[in-house]
Amino acid sequence: MNQEIQGLSKQQLKSRETRAKIFQAAKRILQKQGYEQLSIKNICEEAGVSNGSFYHHFKTKDDLLSYYIEEQPSMDPNLLDLPSSAAGTKESIISVYLNYVHYCEELGVEFMANYYTPKNQSLNPLIRTERPYPIITVHDYLKRVIDAGIISPPADLEDITTDIRMIVIGNVFEWCLKSGDADFEGNMRRSLTTYLNGLF
Repeated sequence: MNQEIQGLSKQQLKSRETRAKIFQAAKRILQKQGYEQLSIKNICEEAGVSNGSFYHHFKTKDDLLSYYIEEQPSMDPNLLDLPSSAAGTKESIISVYLNYVHYCEELGVEFMANYYTPKNQSLNPLIRTERPYPIITVHDYLKRVIDAGIISPPADLEDITTDIRMIVIGNVFEWCLKSGDADFEGNMRRSLTTYLNGLF
């Protein structure tokens, strides 16, 4: 991380700093006031930046929130190598989402509770031009595994990734509903394992 920062120009560092400042402002508004009060005007006032600065970094407020969901810590690439069995496939998929659980915990239950709202259209796969990071990873990984003949699930790939996305959203919702007082990691592992065991 330090080597990555050292390689950046002053302008790039300032841009990264401004982006983080905008996100922290949005996070504070979400935590204290909820999604309803999350406007670009309020974000800019809270962050002490201009509207132009906001639009230089993000297209919309949902784009801002999605950026931080999608920019979660990357998976260990070795976990996503082609497995030798169906069991290895399941473990890799579960690892992607346990990584996501830890990132959600870092962002905090208040942030996630306000992020996962039907008003946040960045969550809608029919509207978004690309799906959030974890599901892209799993979709591409499953396609490679199926193409290699390691698994032959009876369902269509798009249906499988939709099912997984709904399971994940359900687990996030349950965690938020209980104000973080739920076995988020254990529930995610159990529900995905149950689903995947029935699939292949």
